[in-house]
Amino acid sequence: MIGIFDSGVGGLSVFREIRKLLPQESYIYYSDNAHCPYGEKTREYITDRARYITRELLSKGADIIVVACNTATAAAIATLRAEFPDIRFIGMEPAIKPAALSTRTGVIGVLATAGTLKADKYLLNRGRWAENVRIVEHVGKGFVELVESGDTCSESAEKTVRESLEPLLDEGADKIVLGCTHYPFLSGTIRKVAQELYPERDVEIIDPAPAVARHLVEVMEAEGLMKEEDQAYSISLLSSGDDSCLKETYKRLL
Repeated sequence: MIGIFDSGVGGLSVFREIRKLLPQESYIYYSDNAHCPYGEKTREYITDRARYITRELLSKGADIIVVACNTATAAAIATLRAEFPDIRFIGMEPAIKPAALSTRTGVIGVLATAGTLKADKYLLNRGRWAENVRIVEHVGKGFVELVESGDTCSESAEKTVRESLEPLLDEGADKIVLGCTHYPFLSGTIRKVAQELYPERDVEIIDPAPAVARHLVEVMEAEGLMKEEDQAYSISLLSSGDDSCLKETYKRLL
């Protein structure tokens, strides 16, 4: 069984890509929305939550876990791997490499939480490409809250997106890397705002979820964790708070 967790519904954007490749597998998804958002919380707080959620997923039968949250990956995945050495953990990482290799303007923008942008893991990845391209960053202020409330395309959502996206576009970015799993739910609004602000520029939004899904398949094949196709599958949704947003978002996506 594949365990997946995030601070809220954002990880469903990763779950969606995984199910495309592994429709026969069983899943358990944990939304920690009672403690969402993670972006401004301490590393210790996030690690404690990740540790607790991991135990919950293992108790339900998970044998591999996807940390479908950039902030939790940056803060806690090294600790999880050390404390649960028999379990494989798949984490998230902003897709700077493909953006750097395909930019035409030489400028890529990164939208992420404050926790992700200051994490060692992100800074190391950024440093590998900073000599070849200019990387500009902005916290997606209010993005997680919009997604958790189900508001992704209203005028208010557009205003919130514009405030964080415009500074990146003004710097010349033609690639926008989404560094939080909640943000893909705002892709339509991000694309609309970019088109309105710079209609002459072909701005591409880069979501790392498909690459994470492919990596998960590779790991499961290597570890012998793939389920036989004729076995029954199940999907369980868990939440630390009100589960109405989780269920509604799941229905809409999957």
